[in-house]
Amino acid sequence: MSRVMPVIRFCLVGVGAMNSPRYRPAGLLVRWPGHCVLLDAGDEAALGRRLDGWLVCDERAELMPLIRRTARELGLAVAVADYRAAGVEIVPLPVAHTSHPTFGYLIRTPRGRAVWAPEFWVFPEWASGVDLMFADAAGWNRPIRFAGGVGGHAAVLKVAEDARDHEVKRLVFAHIGRPSIRAIERGEHPPFGEWGVEGRAYGL
Repeated sequence: MSRVMPVIRFCLVGVGAMNSPRYRPAGLLVRWPGHCVLLDAGDEAALGRRLDGWLVCDERAELMPLIRRTARELGLAVAVADYRAAGVEIVPLPVAHTSHPTFGYLIRTPRGRAVWAPEFWVFPEWASGVDLMFADAAGWNRPIRFAGGVGGHAAVLKVAEDARDHEVKRLVFAHIGRPSIRAIERGEHPPFGEWGVEGRAYGL
């Protein structure tokens, strides 16, 4: 008898960059039978949910005080960490983004591999060949450089090109900044990939 592989659902609870005028903070809810893990997001994304874990990409992010307070109320610890259960592995891997360590997550499942990398300056090589990638979209046609040259955010047009070159099968932009919001308002679309939608579930 063949073994039935569990269905993995990835739900975007937010697709906004920091201080977005339109979207909630970027966050991903990963669900599979018996387990529910939240990646990043704002503190409100956790309210009313039963979570088994809450993982973040940047422990120094501006939202961390609110996230930690909400997590304590839920009896959870929030950190850059891995989570492994029932055939699913959620593993942090480094990304080039700013002057202190920051991470994305490689999610290995029996059905394939997904990536949560909402902030990076350089496309992460470890995302090559994945089935589904949620990626930075803070900039549109040019990168956003941090003061002092310590990193920044890649532009959507470059991320789309890099993802295609790295054979990413499906690309979803999930950290949408103001330049990209303006591009959306003009009716622009990435040459590869799609804009993430809050509340939408993606499957493997």
